Amino acid sequence: MFIIKNKKIFFIISGILIALSLASIFFFGLNAGIDFKGGAVTEVEYKESRPEQKVIEEQVKKLSLGEVVIQPLGTLGYSIKTRAVTEVERQAILSSLGSSVTEKSFTSIGPSVGAELVRKSIISFILVSLGIVLFIAFSFRKVSLPVSSWRYGWITILTLIHDIIIPVGAFAFFSHFYGIEIDTLFVVAILTILGISINDTIVVFDRVRENLKGFNSKSTELFSQIVGKSITQTITRSINTSVTVIFVLLALYFFGPVSTKYFALMLTAGMFFGTYSSIFLAAPMLVWVEEMQSRKKK
Repeated sequence: MFIIKNKKIFFIISGILIALSLASIFFFGLNAGIDFKGGAVTEVEYKESRPEQKVIEEQVKKLSLGEVVIQPLGTLGYSIKTRAVTEVERQAILSSLGSSVTEKSFTSIGPSVGAELVRKSIISFILVSLGIVLFIAFSFRKVSLPVSSWRYGWITILTLIHDIIIPVGAFAFFSHFYGIEIDTLFVVAILTILGISINDTIVVFDRVRENLKGFNSKSTELFSQIVGKSITQTITRSINTSVTVIFVLLALYFFGPVSTKYFALMLTAGMFFGTYSSIFLAAPMLVWVEEMQSRKKK
């Protein structure tokens, strides 16, 4: 019941985090990678040992290609991201890297492909969100008192928005100061966060539904007490599951390949805030909605 009694505090905390995240997104923006704005990626591999990254950066810088992002790839390779290049510029990049280098792959993406990817990402998010609302409304269709099933769905969507905006805001902050770029894995991370977050929320809501059996206007137990009891019954399971997954994601971040480094970090943030919102935001919002309805009736 501590969480329910102090729900306003948790609402304020979430409000502050969302405001800071939106400010970060607005002022810093997201540093789009070539997947979205177009460009070229050249992946190379050295035969025996690769030079230090600073040496490669100095060599490529002499070619006047504008902003270039160079990242280690495996133990012998590098990934070189540039603007769209001509065949002559491509050969110049390879020549600048030395004679012992082999080109493993070359990928060129036009701006139109990036625009199409943005459009499909937005559509995917909207369809997933609508699917979640409909699924929860259907699953909780027999719950009508004191909060209708549709409200469970909309509360879930609000918490999902909360769980996405905060990690994206943090990503915008680090993107600005550390030059991190968003790519297709960023979109995959957001959609994965949707699934992670809704899982915890449904666990709590399902327990509320079970505890509401037999609830009516003559019930001696208050709705807030039922929700509080439901949180108590599920909080240990939710936290233990989340902590276990976060440990795995942190291991992937510190010891995994560079290509999935920020994907793992994004999921870690999503896992943390997804668990937080399910316990400290979604369930208390049910009580808040019920209280608003009761005041209107009076």
